[in-house]
Amino acid sequence: MPDTSLRRLIDLPGLRDLEYKALMKPRMADPDARPEFPELDETSTALFGLTADEAEDVERPGGWDRIDYKPVRDQVAAFEAEGWDVTDDKRRPLRLLEHFSTQLWLALRGVAGTLPFIPDAKDDSSDLSASLAAEAARFRKNKA
Repeated sequence: MPDTSLRRLIDLPGLRDLEYKALMKPRMADPDARPEFPELDETSTALFGLTADEAEDVERPGGWDRIDYKPVRDQVAAFEAEGWDVTDDKRRPLRLLEHFSTQLWLALRGVAGTLPFIPDAKDDSSDLSASLAAEAARFRKNKA
């Protein structure tokens, strides 16, 4: 079961649909498949503000550890350490992770691009409001 305290890459707008499409069309997950699937660049630009090709062209700062070129299993652990879950619901690395990992690393480290807005966990005050409203309704009913 995924750690609920981590932000999930697959929950970002459009990624779950792309993962499903990659399941139906395995070629989509190949690193050289981007020209055939323009929706990969469209989603990347919408989420991170840059495409994978633009991310490759970004000059890395001194001391960059080349994490974006490490094996996927190493990146999964490193992303978790940074607060991101890059696996699917069965805890397997996303098929399309290689298409988005560089952009996510650059944005996480503040080098280029942006991180997509993800609202924080549900605010408990709404539960309290609902509880108070239900209690008030019961009170009015019993008083009548």
